[in-house]
Amino acid sequence: MTQIKFYGRRDVWSGRRQEISDTVHGCLVDVWRLPEDKRFHRFLLLDAEDLVCPQRSERYLIVEIVCFGGRSDEAKRALIRALFARAGEALDLPAEDLEIVILESPKVNWGIRGLPGDELTLMYPVTI
Repeated sequence: MTQIKFYGRRDVWSGRRQEISDTVHGCLVDVWRLPEDKRFHRFLLLDAEDLVCPQRSERYLIVEIVCFGGRSDEAKRALIRALFARAGEALDLPAEDLEIVILESPKVNWGIRGLPGDELTLMYPVTI
């Protein structure tokens, strides 16, 4: 299971939600082998005064990836590299204005479709 939260300025990113979602999901599909139809994205867009980051431009974007634990450090590095590369190309977003965090949690800490996450049968790998 992987859920994505996007934090950024509403005046900059509100009209580009689909582009952002497609860019990030494409990386997850290619690098972590998530199924195309497993997309759980939330946009938490803020007014300019609610996102304080004077060292960044108005295009500053935070991508928070919340997922089951189990992926290797190399798989996480590969995803981060892919996200920086594709965001630069697809969104014209410089690396200085993108921050990525991967937050892992044991499967048992999740409740999905009426079951604890460790009792789910997934159709994609987590231990890559």
